[in-house]
Amino acid sequence: MKRQELMSTWLAACCPGRPFTLALASADASFRRYFRATFSDGTTRIVMDAPPQHEDCRPWLAVQRLLHSAGVHVPEVLAEDLAQGFLLLSDLGGMTYLAALDARNAAGLYADAIAALVRIQAASRPGVLPEYDRALLLRELELFPEWYLARHQQLELPAVERDALNKVFERILAVNLAEPRVFVHRDYHSRNLMVATPNPGIIDFQDAVYGPLSYDMVSLLRDAYIAWDEEQELDWLIAYWEQARRAGLPINTDFAAFHRDYEWMGVQRQLKVLGIFARLCHRDGKAGYLDDMPRVLGYLRRACERYDELSPLRRTLDRVEDKTTVLGFTLARPEQTHSE
Repeated sequence: MKRQELMSTWLAACCPGRPFTLALASADASFRRYFRATFSDGTTRIVMDAPPQHEDCRPWLAVQRLLHSAGVHVPEVLAEDLAQGFLLLSDLGGMTYLAALDARNAAGLYADAIAALVRIQAASRPGVLPEYDRALLLRELELFPEWYLARHQQLELPAVERDALNKVFERILAVNLAEPRVFVHRDYHSRNLMVATPNPGIIDFQDAVYGPLSYDMVSLLRDAYIAWDEEQELDWLIAYWEQARRAGLPINTDFAAFHRDYEWMGVQRQLKVLGIFARLCHRDGKAGYLDDMPRVLGYLRRACERYDELSPLRRTLDRVEDKTTVLGFTLARPEQTHSE
């Protein structure tokens, strides 16, 4: 029996006597899919389809309970079947931050997102989520040379340049690992925040870890899918920093020092994202993510131009840009940049 037929049979057993229709609501970059069930009385629910041979629902359920107890808005679990890989969830609606954001509503939406993030971080404690440790951070960095440089750009670095890049990776890791540690959603951005009541609704949190404090703010403000001018970004970052201090989070009391940590955390994330987007294209056939690469490259280059320690990485980006110019096109700077 096909997955959707299995899902329909399971949902009918969960909701006897309630006719419904099913329509695809969204799909992850993974094997996980979400369907919206609309019942004859007009109510809606979300069914998560996570094929058990590819996906494990238990991390999602564990983090859902954690975030719910922190007082933020996550989907409510109404029924579950881990053997088949189905969850029945409350519906947070169909309006993502990405679809809704404009210059008129951005201040309110980001204020809500920052307040929710502070609540999550304030609930942090060690030993609950997997550690965002050196091994994981480095494994993510290695996606950049493996998938973005070698596979996507067909660029093999000479040994001396690869050694220089490895040394930059070690500097990045040293800064990242020196940060205070909190709960980290790990993809806290405009596609995973829903306009909802209370706002925001938070989704796609199954990969949450215990790690660097600035990570989720980098995800939010240096979003791969939408960008804002740097003055506005700094205003929101300062608002977060002030709220975090009031909440008693272990944040650096020197904003300049915190901002440096934030930028270096951004470099780690941007290198990872470039590798992931290249892998999604070349391994998984999802080429649409390539459209967002210029925005991520723009963030990365901006940071590399500010810190001399990152100059080997800047030179690597220059090699990529020289190569693409020879081929007849140039790397764009960040697109879809907004200002208040």
